[in-house]
Formats: sequence, C-alpha cells, structure tokens
Amino acid sequence: MSSLDDLYRRVIMDHYSRPRNRGEFEDDETVTVNMNNPTCGDRIQLQLKIEDDKIADARFQGEGCSISMASASMMTDAIKGLKVEDALKMAGIFSKMMQGEEYDEDEFDLGDIEALQGVSKFPARIKCATLAWKAMQKGVQDEPNSE
Repeated sequence: MSSLDDLYRRVIMDHYSRPRNRGEFEDDETVTVNMNNPTCGDRIQLQLKIEDDKIADARFQGEGCSISMASASMMTDAIKGLKVEDALKMAGIFSKMMQGEEYDEDEFDLGDIEALQGVSKFPARIKCATLAWKAMQKGVQDEPNSE
C-alpha cells in the first residue's frame, strides 16, 4: 500500500469516526431529503438551509459504511457557503471522479473529498460514496427557491 493510499484511508476514517455536521436542525426552515442505498444498507437524512440561492448550512444523520458516512461529512463541509449552482457543479465533478473520468481539478479545491478517489476502483462502493451527493442534488433541485 502506498503512503498516499494510507493517508486517504486515514482521512476517510477521521471523517467516519468524527463526522462534521452530524445532527439535525431544530427549525423547519430547511430542505430535508431522506435517501438510502438498499444494496449496502446505507441511509441518510440530509438537511439544507438555503438562503439567497446559497447553501447557508448543512447537516446529516444516518447510518452506513465508513465510505458513505465519511462522504456525507466531507460533502456537508464542502458545500456550506456555496451558491446552489456551484454545489451542483461540485457534485458533477465528484460524480466524474467516482466514475474514473477526467475532471477539471482547478474548478474547485476538493480538499478531503479527494481521499474518496480510490473508491472508483470498487464499483459496488460508488453508490455508498455518492449517496449524500445525490441527496444534496435532489434537495436543491426540489427546493422551491432554487433555480
């Protein structure tokens, strides 16, 4: 195993064992999306606060494998403060990365999200990594104030 693979594993396990943005909002000024991955048993509830076409805040709850929960933690960190349009672009880049396709590395600083790049080698785990991202896409596209 390369030292880069080891680093990526540690980043994923850090987000899994100490998830960022885990929990739920108390108010009802949120977009809430529930999704699951029946093949792996992953389930997520994603809540988004969208204000002025920006994702002001994001939280998630759920259970699942380390990849799905780490991805949710990384995604909620990355999208906070982004315009909805930019969050959707980032989701597109993430999807390309998961499919092993070329993507513009300069468009967004993916930070910890790059640690999930190795998942593309394991097709059965791609759904785990993309679950939170698909929930975000559904949430912002269904949100009445988003474009």
